[in-house]
Amino acid sequence: MKKPVIAVVLGTRPEIIKVSPILSELKRQRTKYVLIHTGQHYSLVMDRIFFTDLHMQEPDFLLGVGSGTHGEQTGKILMRIEKVLIKIKPNIVLVEGDTNSVLAAALAATKLRIQVGHIEAGLRSFYREMPEEINRILTDHISDYLFAPTHISKENLLNEGIDARKIYITGNTIVDAIIRNRRRAQRKSKILTKVAIAGDHFMLLTLRRAENLENKQRLKEILSAVIELCKEYLIIFPVHPRTKNRLKDFKLLKNLKSTKKLRLLEPLGYLDFLKLQSNAQLILTDSGGIQEESCILNIPCVTLRDNTERPETIAIGSNILGGCKRQTIMHAVKIMLKKRRKWKQPFGNGTSAEKIVAILTKT
Repeated sequence: MKKPVIAVVLGTRPEIIKVSPILSELKRQRTKYVLIHTGQHYSLVMDRIFFTDLHMQEPDFLLGVGSGTHGEQTGKILMRIEKVLIKIKPNIVLVEGDTNSVLAAALAATKLRIQVGHIEAGLRSFYREMPEEINRILTDHISDYLFAPTHISKENLLNEGIDARKIYITGNTIVDAIIRNRRRAQRKSKILTKVAIAGDHFMLLTLRRAENLENKQRLKEILSAVIELCKEYLIIFPVHPRTKNRLKDFKLLKNLKSTKKLRLLEPLGYLDFLKLQSNAQLILTDSGGIQEESCILNIPCVTLRDNTERPETIAIGSNILGGCKRQTIMHAVKIMLKKRRKWKQPFGNGTSAEKIVAILTKT
């Protein structure tokens, strides 16, 4: 049987990480693929360090849509990627996650009668005010191959009436990426020396979700907990550009810069960030992917949200919802610092990419 031509679409830095094992496996199996970067968040210049760290080829097509409102961004991607798909005529369009790039690419492919494969299908926070939740649901319902990372995500899909024959439990490709890169990160990254960290006596903070950044009072509450924690703990905070802009807009940045034991960093490459994650005593985040990564790396996590699409991490005890109030965050941190790191991560054994490519190519 002739192997298909697969168009792999990505648009954000987290997608680059999770797609990297897929590209390696496609190359290993000599399956023809085309890599499309929508440029949803940044130019290739900012992403370049991720491509370098992960030994990835540069995209065949860079759409350069940039930032904008959800409608504007989704519309631009839809228009631009349609032209590319008409030109290259792939058999399958493969997307990963829950971004505007994912929804737009899947929608364009479906209208062109091209099959869609969705990696990380079935994740649900059951909070529809989150834009990513809408992207997940719509993409799942127009996909032909739904690669669910766990049994919980498969059940979510079945409960929505999706044909079981389209659903495959494959684990999560983030496990593949961590297994391939953790030792290399520890060996090559000099980030601990650069920021003068000794051992694992620090917490790592990431903050970028719109639900936290667009609400000034919510953001102030989270940061008040961070400042309180900095009285006792060193916290490393790589600041996402969108986060930095909001901190400036709300006049909160100056106060953070003057906080002792809070280290504000520019966005990091994958190896540097992976090394920080691996060595942290605790991670504070509103990122879905980092909830998974902390679980896999055996690092306790406090999620700065009221809900999560990764309930597996809550169930096994690697993660807790801290909400957005200073008091609840402080309580959650206290609980997780005492947590014994004996959980068994539920996201697979590092063979997710191999399983996904085998299904797509029917080898």
